[in-house]
Amino acid sequence: KAVGSAKRQLLYQFLSESLLVAVIAFVISIFLVWMFLPVFNEIAEKKMVILWSNPFFWSIAILFTFVTGLVAGAYPAFYLSSFKPIRVLKGATPTGGFGRIPRKVLVIAQFTVSIVLIIGVIVVFKQIDFSENRPVGYNRNGLITIANRTQDIHNHFDAVKKELIDAGAIVEMAESHSPSTDVWLGLDGFDWRGEDPNSQASFGAIMVSHDFGKTVGWNFLKGRDFSKEYASDSAAFILNEAAAKFMGFKNPIGEIITLKFGSSEKTSYTVIGVIKDMLMESPYESVSPSVFFLNRNRSNFETIRLSPATDTRSALSKIETVFKKYAPASPFEYKFVDAEYAKKFGDEKRTGKLAVVFAVLAVFISCLGIFGLAAFTSAQRTKEIGVRKVVGASIFNLWALLSKEFIVLVFVSFLLAAPIAWYFMNKWLNNYEYRAVISWWVFVVTCLGA
Repeated sequence: KAVGSAKRQLLYQFLSESLLVAVIAFVISIFLVWMFLPVFNEIAEKKMVILWSNPFFWSIAILFTFVTGLVAGAYPAFYLSSFKPIRVLKGATPTGGFGRIPRKVLVIAQFTVSIVLIIGVIVVFKQIDFSENRPVGYNRNGLITIANRTQDIHNHFDAVKKELIDAGAIVEMAESHSPSTDVWLGLDGFDWRGEDPNSQASFGAIMVSHDFGKTVGWNFLKGRDFSKEYASDSAAFILNEAAAKFMGFKNPIGEIITLKFGSSEKTSYTVIGVIKDMLMESPYESVSPSVFFLNRNRSNFETIRLSPATDTRSALSKIETVFKKYAPASPFEYKFVDAEYAKKFGDEKRTGKLAVVFAVLAVFISCLGIFGLAAFTSAQRTKEIGVRKVVGASIFNLWALLSKEFIVLVFVSFLLAAPIAWYFMNKWLNNYEYRAVISWWVFVVTCLGA
C-alpha cells in the first residue's frame, strides 16, 4: 500500500493465493480419497466409487473448492487489506484486538466438534459392550445350526443322532422351527386364566423336538423339560420368564393355556416349565414373551452341541460324513451360533469404527489449528519470551505461560461440546430398549484427553 497498491489489488492477491491453495488441496484430496476408498468401503461395508466420468460430481467438487478458497481467503483479504500503512510501518500490531477473536473462535469450534465425536465414540462402544455382555439364557459355545433343505435328515433323525454321538462328534442334537438366534413365528390366539380381556397379546412360538433344551442349555426357574417318558408333553408348554410375567402367573406350573392355531379348534396346553429368558432376537430389546412346544412336523433346523472332547474340525468332518450319508443331495452348510449372534452387533460396530475414523480426523485438524495458533502467539511474543528467559524463566515457566490460553480455549470447547454430545447420544441410545447409560466418567476422560 505504501508503494501504491490499491485495496482491490490486495484483495485480488489474497483471494487468488487462497484459491490456489484450495485447488492444490483439492488435487491432494482426490488422490487420498482414491487411495483410502477401498479401506473405507471395507469398514462401512459399502461399494462406493469415485464418479470420474460424472460431470455433476466434478461441478459440485469444483464449486465446493472455489467456495472454500473464497471463504478461507476472505478474512485476510478484507481485514488485512484495510490496515493503514502508516500505522503498520510505525510498528503498530495489525492483528491485535479484534484479530485474535476469529482465531480463538475457530479453535473452539474445531475442538468442540472433536470432543463431541470422541464422546460419541465412547458411548457407541459402551453400548456395544453393554449389550454383548448381556445374559442370553443359554450356552452359545460349541453350538451350531444346520438348515434342513430337504427332509432327509429329519426322516432319519434318530439314526443320525445316534451315529454322531457314537462317533464322539456331538453330545446332543435337536430340531426346531426357528434358529436359536431368531423367532420366526408369532401367535396371538392365546387364552389363559386371569387374562385381561382387552389385551392383544402376541407371543413368540418356537416349535421344538425333545432335547432342544438340553442341546442349547436352558436354565430352568421352575418345572421340568420335555420328556419322552410323558406322552402328555405333546400338549405342553414351556414358557420363558417374560411370558410367565406377562400372564401374571405366580406359580405357572400346571396352568392351562389354550391356543387357536390358524383355522383349527382351540387346543389346551399345560405349562410344565419356566426358563430364564433366552435371548433369540435383538440384543438391544427386551426379550419377547415366548412359548416352546413340541412339534416335529415344522422342523427347519438341526441344532447340534459339539463334543468338547473332540477337536472342532474333526467333529465337523464327522458330522459332514454322516449328513452326506443320509442327505447326499444337500450341501453341508453349518453356522456357529455365537458367530450368528455376533452379527447382530454389525451395524453398531460399523458406526463405531466410522466414528473413530472421523474423530481421529477431527482431532488431527483441531491439533493443526491449535498448533497454528501456538506458533502465531509465540512469534508475536518473541521479545517477551526473550526478556523472561534473561531474568531466569525456565522452559516449564514459558510452557505454562503459553499453554494457559489454549487450555482455557479447550475447556470452553468442552463446556460447549458436553451438552451437545449428551443430547445427541442420549437421543441415539433411546433407539434401544436395552441400553447403557452415559456415565459421568465419559465426560471426565474426554475432557482430560482433550
